[in-house]
Amino acid sequence: MRRPCAALLLWASLAMPGGAAASHTCLVSSLPVSFGVYDPLSASALNGTGQVSVTCTLLLGSSDSVAYSIQLSAGGAGTYSPRQMSGVGSTLNYNLYRDASRTLVWGDGAGGTVTSADSYTLGVVPELRSYVVYGRIDSGQGAAAGVYADSVLVTLDF
Repeated sequence: MRRPCAALLLWASLAMPGGAAASHTCLVSSLPVSFGVYDPLSASALNGTGQVSVTCTLLLGSSDSVAYSIQLSAGGAGTYSPRQMSGVGSTLNYNLYRDASRTLVWGDGAGGTVTSADSYTLGVVPELRSYVVYGRIDSGQGAAAGVYADSVLVTLDF
């Protein structure tokens, strides 16, 4: 018997400005990780992907180097091992990863988690860079049918 449990991860966005003399600004946005239907009787993990995008714009001058790191919060449960989605009186364990093989837990750099960093020279045209967020719900979790969700804060530090 297959019990559908649609799971959707919601994202909040935050941009942190550089110093007072900054010659550029950066903004972060995201697309949620949608896992679809989780089958608690399946022997396979359920994978999904989302995206974090960063747009940096030059404010002064003709070029400037920009460097930033992207951090993901632990979510509502307050833990990275594992994160938890809540719904219908129960939870589903899941996690978010920086790599397609789903071995590097994307977090704040503490407790074995990693962040994502980038740097480049910014010209007069704003530059958009996108980063895939890989998600996984492990198999074998008993869960009632319903919608499960969590909110993860994306922090851009530049």
